[in-house]
Amino acid sequence: MSEVTINSTICGFVHKVSGKRKGKNIIIDIETDCEKIKKMSHMEIPMDQTLDIKDNYVLTKAQEAQCSSNCLVPCGILHVCRFEMGILSESLAKKSGSISIEFK
Repeated sequence: MSEVTINSTICGFVHKVSGKRKGKNIIIDIETDCEKIKKMSHMEIPMDQTLDIKDNYVLTKAQEAQCSSNCLVPCGILHVCRFEMGILSESLAKKSGSISIEFK
């Protein structure tokens, strides 16, 4: 199982995303206080619908939940999917620490 914590400091929410591969899908669960993200809190994501921006299951669900276009959660979910698919090294990600956007 892969887990990430997403600190959405602009909107004040912290989201804990966990995922586990099950066959050709990835099961995603999210602990959050954000009502919009709660709508996405249990997803069974087809792996073949996570690789592109167009026809992306996660981005479609974020749109349906009316997430803001600058919400970090869909990106975090996709990172968990990539960990579970073996496309992104979880140990390399942990070594890197975190991803950030710095406002100047």
